[in-house]
Amino acid sequence: MNRRQFLQTAAAAAPALAAPSIATAQGKKRNLIFLLSDDHRFDMLSALGHPWLETPNLDRLLRNGVHIRNGFVTTSLCSPSRASVLSGQYGHAHRVMDNSTPLTDGLLTFPEVLQKNGYKTAFIGKWHMGGGSDEPRPGFDHWVSFRGQGVYFDPELNINGTHKKVQGYNPEILTEEAGKFLRENKDGPFMMYLSHKAVHDNFQPAPQDKGIYAGKPVPYPRSYADTDANYFGKPEWVRKQRMSWHGVDGLYNRRYVFEDFYRDYCECVHSMDRAIGGLMTKLEELGLAEDTLLIYMGDNGFQHGEHGLIDKRTMYEASIRVPMIAHCPSLLGKGKAIDGMCLNIDIHPTLLDAAGVAPPPTVQGRSFLPLLEGKDVEWRTEFLYEYFWERAYPQTPTVIGLRTDQYSFMRYHGIWDVNELYDIQEDPDQMNNLIGDVRTVNEGGPLINRFRERNHPQTDRVLDYTKRIEKIMAETGGRMEPTWFG
Repeated sequence: MNRRQFLQTAAAAAPALAAPSIATAQGKKRNLIFLLSDDHRFDMLSALGHPWLETPNLDRLLRNGVHIRNGFVTTSLCSPSRASVLSGQYGHAHRVMDNSTPLTDGLLTFPEVLQKNGYKTAFIGKWHMGGGSDEPRPGFDHWVSFRGQGVYFDPELNINGTHKKVQGYNPEILTEEAGKFLRENKDGPFMMYLSHKAVHDNFQPAPQDKGIYAGKPVPYPRSYADTDANYFGKPEWVRKQRMSWHGVDGLYNRRYVFEDFYRDYCECVHSMDRAIGGLMTKLEELGLAEDTLLIYMGDNGFQHGEHGLIDKRTMYEASIRVPMIAHCPSLLGKGKAIDGMCLNIDIHPTLLDAAGVAPPPTVQGRSFLPLLEGKDVEWRTEFLYEYFWERAYPQTPTVIGLRTDQYSFMRYHGIWDVNELYDIQEDPDQMNNLIGDVRTVNEGGPLINRFRERNHPQTDRVLDYTKRIEKIMAETGGRMEPTWFG
């Protein structure tokens, strides 16, 4: 049986409602909202200590919900991450490895499973996978989207197959469309997937927010400066990337200077936050705010000058960490936080769990609902990270890595350079590469042999983490290349 046949078989065997749903106080199936933003960095909330960015509505979600302090993505890139959310699979399994590949036909998504189990489902916003088309996708009863990245102002929407140009600001328009769906389906059960374009470049805030942060002091990361000390032990490609599209000195073809880029990003976050406040107001007006499980996250992290980089596409902490909040006061309580590693591949089984539906066998993530409820459960201490080289951005190599609860191991492919290993607890800014003295160029033989020959102090860890990467990939359908594991 080939992969497509397996997926089709799994879809046909999608479980019926397998267990009593985690019902509301009124005994109804719980309504679900998945709220996704684009490129929203994990620490860009005023409640998390930003010196001047204002995010009152996300702050309110935090106060009245559960802060998932260790939210991560398994691929830090828009389409692969979104495909992982929908499928519950790693990128090497769902095969959406760049921003132009459509979702595989027959790949079972959580909206399809919920739809089969009596939920009214809606998608509103940026889809992006296979961005040449905005046609409705399987699993949704209601569809509002646009082609590719879309635009911030006056977008042309595909509303259930009919195209319509709508005047206004994209996040506010999507919030209004979400409100229509909520009003029409308030009796539930419903699942709404609201996917914002914001805060993707070209950063454009709502008109009333333009310039509100002009002159605000920009907080530079420790690793921003172009000094030998900052790049000691780092791969050469990282420093060279400073002048590229994704570097602080090249910055989107020199379209920005870094300070303007940073402030524009923050103004766009503030505008998106207002739109999120509009959604919460609509839920409150309809009496749905207390019992609806809403999960908010960014589709990937974002670098603001760390190691001289902007954008994502790396395994540095600013790239792989995302804001993640769960809000459902009647079920989860208020003002709580959890520390377990929760991944984009966990969204699919978590939402199904909240509906009382067993996940299909294709899912590789795990429901973190028990963590949100405060239950004492054994949880993961590591996950696989992967980013696959893109022809459009050749300055960043493929990386296959392992993030544990203490270390981050990055292994690069298709390039002669150093790999990276950081002790995140001792070195959260990732300044000291513990294996920066072992290069892969012109040394011959498997990489691990070069560690052993030098009696390197990290030999056992590098060997152990390499085997763990290989094991996770093998267990999740990874197609390993022999040169990956020397």
